[in-house]
Amino acid sequence: MKIVDKNGLKISSTLYDFINKEVIPDTEIDIDDFWDKFSAISHELSPINKDLIKKREDIQKKIDDWHTLNRNEEFNKINYLNFLKSIGYLVEEKNNFNIETSEVDKEISSIAGPQLVVPVDNARYALNAANARWGSIYDSLYGTDIIPGKIGKSWDKERALKVIKYVRNFLDESFPLSKGSWKEISKIQIDKKNLVLFSGSNKYFLKNDNQFIGFSGDKDNPKSILMKNNNLHIDILMDSNSKVGSIDGASISDVIMESALSTIVDNEDSVAAVDAEDKVKCYRNWLGLMKGDLVSIFEKNGKKIIRKLNTDRTYTSKDGEKIVLHGRALLLNRNVGHLMTNPSILLKDGSEIPEGIMDAFISTLCALHDFKNKKNSRTNSVYIVKPKMHGPEEVAFTNTLFEKVEEALGIKKYSIKVGIMDEERRTTVNLKECIRQVKNRIVFINTGFLDRTGDEMHTSFEAGPMIFKGDMKKSTWLNSYENWNVDIGLDCGFSGKAQIGKGMWAMPDQMLNMMDQKISHPKSGANCAWVPSPTAATLHSLHYHKVNVFEEQKKIKLREKAKVENILEIPKADRPNWSIEDINRELENNAQGILGYVVRWIDQGIGCSKVPDINNVGLMEDRATLRISSQHIANWLHHGICNKDQVMKIMKKMASIVDEQNNGDPSYKKMSNDFDNSLAFSTACDLVFKGRTQPSGYTEPLLHKKRLEKKSIS
Repeated sequence: MKIVDKNGLKISSTLYDFINKEVIPDTEIDIDDFWDKFSAISHELSPINKDLIKKREDIQKKIDDWHTLNRNEEFNKINYLNFLKSIGYLVEEKNNFNIETSEVDKEISSIAGPQLVVPVDNARYALNAANARWGSIYDSLYGTDIIPGKIGKSWDKERALKVIKYVRNFLDESFPLSKGSWKEISKIQIDKKNLVLFSGSNKYFLKNDNQFIGFSGDKDNPKSILMKNNNLHIDILMDSNSKVGSIDGASISDVIMESALSTIVDNEDSVAAVDAEDKVKCYRNWLGLMKGDLVSIFEKNGKKIIRKLNTDRTYTSKDGEKIVLHGRALLLNRNVGHLMTNPSILLKDGSEIPEGIMDAFISTLCALHDFKNKKNSRTNSVYIVKPKMHGPEEVAFTNTLFEKVEEALGIKKYSIKVGIMDEERRTTVNLKECIRQVKNRIVFINTGFLDRTGDEMHTSFEAGPMIFKGDMKKSTWLNSYENWNVDIGLDCGFSGKAQIGKGMWAMPDQMLNMMDQKISHPKSGANCAWVPSPTAATLHSLHYHKVNVFEEQKKIKLREKAKVENILEIPKADRPNWSIEDINRELENNAQGILGYVVRWIDQGIGCSKVPDINNVGLMEDRATLRISSQHIANWLHHGICNKDQVMKIMKKMASIVDEQNNGDPSYKKMSNDFDNSLAFSTACDLVFKGRTQPSGYTEPLLHKKRLEKKSIS
């Protein structure tokens, strides 16, 4: 790897050339001035970053020692709370306040809807996610298990009719007529400013005519009808010559739903980026999204396909004015957290640069192109979601970092907006004070079961053996945590200003179950929730037509608030009396998930994919899944619920199963052929057997080390 010496930095030439030749041109940024300021700020902030990580370790040791000292005593929650306050883990909650973030795009502030998360290293997926702002509800229903019967690629008229019926029921519920039903409609026209729906010679009208926004085509023979409910648009297409339109009574050929309002373009848990080559691939795709010129060319079914960003959508309003609607999801960039460093840049002392500092500079630098062309934000904002922060001090450090990036790049203060991933225990219990640190730039908080549970396990590692993973979802702390997050967000004035988000639906093939269960997210007051695919986004958008999130938030503000002491209820099993069969079943489930994910991460550099679980159900897996599973086994090993030989036997058994599950992948390398020399297998084992000593239970240090080793020998 070629190195460039610049201002006390040793920079990979791959990264250096990318920034100088691809990113900085057309930004009015001077190259030498950029590197001067980048170096100065990196050297100023890196020691502070290191001290914050050291503080995490110090606090964790104090918690471990407290649990060890009190292991034989009956747990006293009051003593525990006082202890956490005494070590600075739990800080004093100060006066009430409202966030003051301004210049926020409407997709964040005032429209509730689905949110996608997509790995930034895959241009095709990133484009699909950006373009998922609009999706066909007909296609989404036809190709999933929501409609009963066989799902096939060939035309099935009966299945199509079931789809039409399903959508008519949706229209009756969300866009009701003053009388009659959408099922009876045979023709649609516009008369002056009114939408007129015919059933034979009978004229019907919308119950709420304000839901009719505009149209395309002629008033007497419109090509499409644009309507809006709960701030979300739908576009009803009409084409009697299409296959669907020809069997529809009103010639409706499709209904296009406003779906993924926003997308998190992820540099963190869903990618495997360990060096300059990997990071530049990620940054280059983000740059293409910000410039609006990202293209992906690939073959599908023998045909060459060129994918690029969708254009905006235009209509005529009922007043005769032109309407332009954004054609793409609003994109947020998830940077890495404070823990990891990256070999792309070395500091004066030879240490690697904190990756979060590098991400903040380069992702914002790329976004300067969007400040000119407004392909993404219309308010000159760059949205950075920041994960894995532990408590107010670390959030304050992020605020300082963003301020210095803004100064260095010459952009307005608070142009960089921040999202707090509320997935670490010390952040959860101090959430209000975390938000206070960024009250002028906060746009997002969210909850997530996997990372939050992983940190719960690691923080309370010495308290005792943790309960089964399946029981975690029914535990006191988890339900309190979910409510607490919404309560704090609303108390801090998020409604109408910022997003309160909920976690991922991990089973992309089980859309019927998703439709049954995920409506709980908007009902909980969340104005965005994660989905694993554009199809899931379109389907989940139906929930936001059924539920007015902002009205739900008004009701929630009146309920009794969640209590921090319930969040600190440790999910340990006091006197476990589990059978060996149940223990082994849980170990097998964890081990299979670990191996199925790690083998792709190490051998192929895939950070997120649909991985079959032990029952061959495809689950979207990323590092958060890995953290909880590895910490769970490590905790049980530490407390004698199982032993090393038992776990190793299960790891080998599950490796063989994972090998079989990947039989169809020609690039897959089997672990079971040579356990002693399989880097993927040894990495999975290290995550378990060395899990106790991993910082906050994170998997990145081991994964990065072994992936770099794999790349060096490939």
